[in-house]
Amino acid sequence: MLKRIVRIREIMRTIGADGIIAYSPENRRYLSGFTGSTGYVIISEKEAGFVTDFRYTEQASVQCKGFEIIKNESPLVEYLSYTIEKYGIKKLAFEDNFMTVDFYEKLRKKIKAKTEMIPLEEKIGEIRIIKDDDELENIKKAAEIADLAFLHILDYIKPGVKEMDIALELEYFMKKHGSSNNSFEFIVASGNRSSMPHGVATDKKINNGDLLTLDYGCVYNGYCSDMTRTIVVGKATDEQKRIYSIVLKAQEEALLKIKAGVLGKEVDKIARDIITEAGYGDNFGHGLGHGVGLAVHEEPRLSPTGNRVLEKNMVVTNEPGIYIPGFGGVRIEDLIVVGKDKPIILSKSPKELIEL
Repeated sequence: MLKRIVRIREIMRTIGADGIIAYSPENRRYLSGFTGSTGYVIISEKEAGFVTDFRYTEQASVQCKGFEIIKNESPLVEYLSYTIEKYGIKKLAFEDNFMTVDFYEKLRKKIKAKTEMIPLEEKIGEIRIIKDDDELENIKKAAEIADLAFLHILDYIKPGVKEMDIALELEYFMKKHGSSNNSFEFIVASGNRSSMPHGVATDKKINNGDLLTLDYGCVYNGYCSDMTRTIVVGKATDEQKRIYSIVLKAQEEALLKIKAGVLGKEVDKIARDIITEAGYGDNFGHGLGHGVGLAVHEEPRLSPTGNRVLEKNMVVTNEPGIYIPGFGGVRIEDLIVVGKDKPIILSKSPKELIEL
């Protein structure tokens, strides 16, 4: 955590602040190590404090190494302003994309005579983009659990099973194998519903001949995984095989481009061009991929507007798809660590078309 605080202090100086307040779950955990649901990180040039209520002071004292634990026993704004003044902060950077207008006004009024408030924007997120060794190990473990779950669920899927039951079985299996939570609400979409990129599980029963898209992930030590596989329940039709082969080609060709020094939009273009040339450009409406870490969707973006240069130890997804209303859809997604010269693929589940 000390290295992260040093980096935050460097960012403070670049934006003309002498202190920050962080409270979004991901940024709070990244800076302090705190895994609870309530707490505020306040960092100045010399001090680091963690403000929370009596429910979490013991937990914070164990997890937040190097932080002064400040117990909030009165209106929260009072203790925050007290800490800000105690640390001598005159220009406070705050998470403007997370703080409510009401809370901002209360804090601003309380400290306005002594402290200026400066929008922090996405500055903490910027340093979270490059993962350290511990973060990469946690993401790798989350990906391994997801891979195990895929092998398990193949034996569970059969005609007559509900999408919701498949989602619940995935969740149960992953939690039995070390996951603390789901990365997001699972997408389990079968038959014609698979044409919906975000078709979350329903009580629809699986039918013979259905395309079935499984997009899911888990959380391990706070870090997320994200993977998609599409299978056919029964024997695939020629059209299903053709659509699948186009998506697989787009996914594998884009994969070869994922390395340090490449723009996100350059990777997206490779997959998008393949799908467009096959006649399905209008059926691929989302970006190719996104960053993954403490949040399942974060920077960088692999999309037509992805102007960020990829760097070593960023973690991204590669997930092209084709979605045809009335027919169904195919998406294939891997979780990848950006390497210096080539990608490191964390998702090990097979990508050839599986017919159950």
